[in-house]
Amino acid sequence: MYQGSFVALITPFQNGIVDEKAFQSFVDWQVKQGTDGLVPCGTTGESPTLTHGEHMRVTELCIEVAAGRVPVMAGAGSNSTAEAIELAQHAERAGADSVLVVTPYYNKPTQAGLYAHYKAINDAVGIPIFIYNIPGRSVVDMTLDTFKRLAELPNIAGVKDATADLSRPLVYRKALGPDFCQMSGEDATAIPYLAGGGHGCISVTANIAPALCAEQHAAWNSGNVARAMEIQQMLIPVHQAMFCESSPGPVKHAAQLMGLSSAEMRLPMVEIADSSKIAVESAIRTLGLID
Repeated sequence: MYQGSFVALITPFQNGIVDEKAFQSFVDWQVKQGTDGLVPCGTTGESPTLTHGEHMRVTELCIEVAAGRVPVMAGAGSNSTAEAIELAQHAERAGADSVLVVTPYYNKPTQAGLYAHYKAINDAVGIPIFIYNIPGRSVVDMTLDTFKRLAELPNIAGVKDATADLSRPLVYRKALGPDFCQMSGEDATAIPYLAGGGHGCISVTANIAPALCAEQHAAWNSGNVARAMEIQQMLIPVHQAMFCESSPGPVKHAAQLMGLSSAEMRLPMVEIADSSKIAVESAIRTLGLID
């Protein structure tokens, strides 16, 4: 069972190329800062603009640096089932502990199509699969009935829920049981999600505040609710700033200000606006992440 603060890793670029040295240094820093788990090649990692070769290489680099210190949940999603299977099988061969598979975007599959997509991936690999349910980006929303059917399959282990619907962890825990791992995909609702029966958060903010994010979850899990809430209040302005524009623009700008990574992205993602830069800088300065 996964729990705690997992980081949806950014992918550093330099002059249009994946900066492998910066990425591995960043991953190592994350582990040393106390991050509970690593998620390479998700939306925050700009997976839609990575070539398949780059995607696989970034996954391998992450697993290499993690070296078993924390689990790696490798992004392996695609709106093509065959491509998702290819990425998931590669992640398994490379040594990933699990895979994160987003609901197919643009195709708008029915619930029957969603079930068939995940069952095909389930049948093709032998490691846990997490469903990434994010209707805001993929347009489709998986229903509870579909989750119940999929949870009966041996490798379907949990969900990254980016709906911000705080009734879901309560309803899903009752329907699917406590062993179905529920990870929030919304930083700002991490504590309410835990209170509803969730197990952790796959976080954007953890890219730049990994120690605080990890401490927040550790405090909650040890029963220190007051400290968990205190940290949540500290982090709220940063969470808001990280989504002042489409992710990962703001978090990459923050990472650059902190000397962690270049802010460079790939089209169609572009540099954030000056007003957004001011908001990001103000939030991370207030938290003490920069002088």
